[in-house]
Amino acid sequence: MIDMPTMCPLNNMHAMLNKQKKQRLIKKYQTHEGDTGSTEVQIAILSAEIDELAEHLKAHHKDHSSRRGLLRKVGERRKLLKYLQRENAASFEELVKKLKLKQAKQFDNDDVEEDIEESVEEETNE
Repeated sequence: MIDMPTMCPLNNMHAMLNKQKKQRLIKKYQTHEGDTGSTEVQIAILSAEIDELAEHLKAHHKDHSSRRGLLRKVGERRKLLKYLQRENAASFEELVKKLKLKQAKQFDNDDVEEDIEESVEEETNE
């Protein structure tokens, strides 16, 4: 009888999200009870997978097949973000801030600019 090697968790660290992490993400970003496939959930899962792949590529910079997978996931997330922004701008803004994506800086800057404009208007009215 041939002894099959068991899968060591250390060898499988760069794999996709495990079930528990995925369930936590779904629970955190779901729009209603039982929601597992809304745009928000899909974007959150893709973001977590992108983060894991980016960490993997820092250690294994010559792993071109993983790099290709990363680029595919980034493209998919970009499409979903564009769709969400078009369909539900408020949800898009909230999600981007929660996930701390680059677009969040844009919203923070917009808020600061609005505050400055309001304070300038108040000063001119006085």
